[in-house]
Order: sequence, then C-alpha cells, then structure tokens
Amino acid sequence: MSSLAMSAQSPTPSPTPQRFNVYIVRDGPIMADPDLPGVRYHNTILVETGADGSGVIHHVTGDLVLGFHYERKESPPPELSPTFYSKEFFGTVLASAHPVAFDQVCEAQPPPPRQKAFNMATMKTEPFKADGSFYQPGEQSRPLVKCTEWTERQAMPALFRSNVVQRTHAVTLEPSSAASSDLSSR
Repeated sequence: MSSLAMSAQSPTPSPTPQRFNVYIVRDGPIMADPDLPGVRYHNTILVETGADGSGVIHHVTGDLVLGFHYERKESPPPELSPTFYSKEFFGTVLASAHPVAFDQVCEAQPPPPRQKAFNMATMKTEPFKADGSFYQPGEQSRPLVKCTEWTERQAMPALFRSNVVQRTHAVTLEPSSAASSDLSSR
C-alpha cells in the first residue's frame, strides 16, 4: 500500500475546541459614595471573542437607590475606553459555552438589590435595613453591595464552580478563527 493511500486511511486528529480568554476589566474610578469609602471601579467580566481584543462584557449595572440588573453587551477592546483602568486574566471559556451557558450562570447570581433610599427625617439618601427602616445614628449598617462584590463574590466563583470558566493559560485568537458572539441568542 502506498504512503498516500495509508495517509488517506489514518484518522485525522480532532481539532482542539476553540476557547476564549476571560478577563476582569475595571473602569473608573467611579463617582464616590460617602457610604463606601475609598476609590472604587466598575467591574465587568470580558469574554474576548475578537482577535483585536473586542468581545462581550457581562456585568451588573444600576445603583444603590434603584438596584442593579444583569447585562450582557458587545464591547470594543476595553483599553480604548477613556475610563479604562485595568484588565486581569481570569481564565478561558469554550466557545461553545458562550454566550448561553455563561449567561445561565451569571443570570442565576442575584444582582445587588436596592439598598439606599431618601430618609425624610435626615433629608439624606441613606442605607436601609432589610425591613426597610433606616439605621439609627451610630448603628452599624450592613455592607453595601455593588458591581465589584457581585463580580468577585458571586459571578466569578459560580463560573468556576460550574466549569464554564477554567483556570488555563491565555489563548491567542487568530483573526480568521475569531468568532463573533450572537447577542440575539439570549
């Protein structure tokens, strides 16, 4: 049998499944809140689907007065934003798991609820208790939860626990193999 015939009969190795890099992106600093001391940044999870660094961000958006909601949207390379602060590698996700499985995990994480309201007695917007009443002067209030806490304490651990995101080395997307995300599949 000729070598040409033998090579035609040997099985071809299956391609490695395509993976996308996942990053934590921080923008800001954001507007200061007297009830949250220190500098704060808006935290998002970026799934880098484009060879140019573009992709899809997953985050919660809103505020402490109205509450937050989960959102997914297309994003240019985050470094192009005038508010860009940092981009930290987080892991990788199989292309076949994004966006459907990724969204399912993120949507299962409760977004931060409404946590502040206008107090007519003090004429200030203040944190309130779970029962809706305001804290008394000197009374310790519960920690406020925003996008940073949702990203770091809820979404990231859940994405790892579910194996949607794996701790692997970053991958390099080739321009011809970069897949575009279909936001209409939501």
